Amino acid sequence: MSDENSSLALVTGGNRGIGLAIAQALADAGHKVVVTYRSGNAPADFLAVQMDVTSTESVEAAFAAIEEQWGFPEIIVANAGITKDGLVMRMSDADFDDVINANLTGAFRVARRATKGLLKLKRGRLIFIGSVVGGVGAAGQVNYAASKSGLLGMARSFARELGSRGITANVIAPGFVETDMTSTLDEKRREEIGKSVPLGRFCSAQEIAGVVKFVASQEASYITGALIPVDGGLGMGH
Repeated sequence: MSDENSSLALVTGGNRGIGLAIAQALADAGHKVVVTYRSGNAPADFLAVQMDVTSTESVEAAFAAIEEQWGFPEIIVANAGITKDGLVMRMSDADFDDVINANLTGAFRVARRATKGLLKLKRGRLIFIGSVVGGVGAAGQVNYAASKSGLLGMARSFARELGSRGITANVIAPGFVETDMTSTLDEKRREEIGKSVPLGRFCSAQEIAGVVKFVASQEASYITGALIPVDGGLGMGH
């Protein structure tokens, strides 16, 4: 990207956890960062807009506000997502649909709208935050695994469709990450998970963010349509 240090980056769900760590890493790399949040408070250190990725109107309004104030985002990190775990026999249509709508269709809405600006810029990075679960599956997460698996086919289609315009599309697939969500796991379950990971530990949000920073950089300009695992070896071969 031409003047890499002045690129505008957009991180959805950037107000906490992995999203906030990604926003910080991109800011540290010299990018101007806008984060989106659905509810709660915007983080103090970043430009921020309210966006609900499950609503096309909300996505449109947020992009209009961003473009009017700061220009076209060149680095798009589709990170916003939800879980509604449950065993398949008890999983309702609503639980399945809500997770697909937020995690997969939501990422599509954001990337589709971002593409308008990227085509004008003739360059850009679409970065989708997937999950190791998208490749290996997980009991109790049929909806979540399906949503994260779907990101790969979507990203690779974006990569083929937009590659000639200098726009890359990649999926980064974290394993078990130390976040507010995983901190509630009991010690026994944490130990079980640790043992299942070849590196024997959870990942930090900063380790995910560092890989996003690389994929957003000039050094990664020839990487597109890739699935990049950051999972301590948990999903190897998938």
